[in-house]
Amino acid sequence: MSHPEPAGIDPRGPRFTAGITAVLLLVVAVLGFGGADLAAWLLLAGLAALFAWGAFAGVRRHPFGLLFKRFVRPRLAPPDELEDPRPPTFAQGVGFAVTVAGVLLGAIGLQLAVPVAASLAFVAAFLNAVFGYCLGCQLYLLLVRARVIPRT
Repeated sequence: MSHPEPAGIDPRGPRFTAGITAVLLLVVAVLGFGGADLAAWLLLAGLAALFAWGAFAGVRRHPFGLLFKRFVRPRLAPPDELEDPRPPTFAQGVGFAVTVAGVLLGAIGLQLAVPVAASLAFVAAFLNAVFGYCLGCQLYLLLVRARVIPRT
């Protein structure tokens, strides 16, 4: 007999995902600013696909989230509380928008757009991974308060 998934997610999962993402975005920025334009563009395109996965399939189905759920969470104590998955899912959408802009601008010849987009996304991922401060989540809450996004 299977049990339904809880309504919320372990808040450590998005931080774990942000840590991996931050490292990969830093690699993109270093490659891009270092002149390895194609390698940076390809890696950023892959990260944009991962952000799309998290934004459209939800953070519970994101590959890094599944890694956390399978290998990390069983070794941790249960979280004190669960969090709503909608803000981190929205944050994945913001990451997708930033990275896909860099990919598209890089594809039309603006090579500097790739490491700049990666750097912007890196800052957000770093803040989440290290300090637990999710910029995309804060943007989501601001839009909910402004009634741009419905509460339900």
